[in-house]
Amino acid sequence: MTQITKAAPESKMGPGADIADAFDDFMHAFESFKHANDDRLEQIESRMGSDVITEEKMHRINRAVDEQKRHLDNLILKQQRPALDGKISSSPMRLEHKEGFDAYLRGGQEHGLRALEEKAMSIGSDPDVGYLVPEELSKDIGKRLSVISPIRSLSTVRQVSSSVFKKPFAATGPAVGWVGETDVRPETATPSLAELQFPTMELYAMPAATSTLLEDAAIDLEAWMAGEVETAFAEQEGAAFVNGDGVNKPSGFLSAPVVDEVSWSWGNLGYVATGSDGSLAASDGSDVLIDTIYALKAGYRQNANFVMNRKSQAELRKLKDADGNYLWQAPAGAGLSASLMGFPVVEVEDMPDFAVDSLSIAFGDFARGYLVVDRVGVRVLRDPYSAKPYVLFYTTKRVGGGVQDFDAIKLVKFGTA
Repeated sequence: MTQITKAAPESKMGPGADIADAFDDFMHAFESFKHANDDRLEQIESRMGSDVITEEKMHRINRAVDEQKRHLDNLILKQQRPALDGKISSSPMRLEHKEGFDAYLRGGQEHGLRALEEKAMSIGSDPDVGYLVPEELSKDIGKRLSVISPIRSLSTVRQVSSSVFKKPFAATGPAVGWVGETDVRPETATPSLAELQFPTMELYAMPAATSTLLEDAAIDLEAWMAGEVETAFAEQEGAAFVNGDGVNKPSGFLSAPVVDEVSWSWGNLGYVATGSDGSLAASDGSDVLIDTIYALKAGYRQNANFVMNRKSQAELRKLKDADGNYLWQAPAGAGLSASLMGFPVVEVEDMPDFAVDSLSIAFGDFARGYLVVDRVGVRVLRDPYSAKPYVLFYTTKRVGGGVQDFDAIKLVKFGTA
């Protein structure tokens, strides 16, 4: 039987060839996993218990599947990095902004940006809180975050110029009914309106640079800064979009009130319980997934995704349907998502592992269910004093988020009720 022992391959050719090779390795690992799991299931059926060696082999191959998938995702991520090649608008003010910003990063020269403030107050800001980065750099950071931040990539994103985004919604619709052609039309009730508020909170990163880096004219400092802050921003906001408590950070969808799906009401996320503490049910463990899928209304299912972490995926890979087909299917090609019961699976490491009463799996239309709010602009404050001989760049952006449609996301609770 084939066994996966090799590590993720080194990139030796072009990015396209690397991705194709990585995808082949991933599919090879997944086939080996299925063979090992089939052996385990046969042993369970024949001897009322699987062999320890087979169990260890399956877990080892399962880890190899995860390793190959991470390697493939990293290659795709690098290929999707936006190019910061200096191609900007020919607008004189934009060119002046870029040149002034570069002079500020390299030597702390503020006169170029101060001059822009006099021409257009929207370009710069008070030096105490830093200066706005050029528009092109701000857009590239936003594009990169959409690629590497899983929940952001699924959700609706709104850009605002104020500190709070307010969204009204109708808690109850108007009264309606059927009437005859000549019957009196009773007055319909006024709809009850409520308001959701999404405040933006400050997210920061503080990359450090040496004087050698800043003095090297061949280095694109904008590209360097984007690369330094984007991963830090993505990791922090990704965790907040899942588990954030709303205190100086966005409100994560797992922080919303939850109720059993049979008692669902607006303002709560509904869950379906597995019936077993910390695990799927011993028999017909996939039934809870079916119940969760159909707890979601048809209009939401069309754009629905499963959201879970890597360990949860590893457990669900073992499940089969009544015909012996695996419920978890590998992606059909590089850059595509794996699927579970026909729906895409999005890996979010901030989702909890299986545990008693954990909400480890989410399913829903996140574009309708969750809203990410970005305040326009990324700011940078140069600090050459706090960490000599390094120069720190205090980089901030304001981000908010929260559930906007409580009927669009359902959860799986690993408990009995």
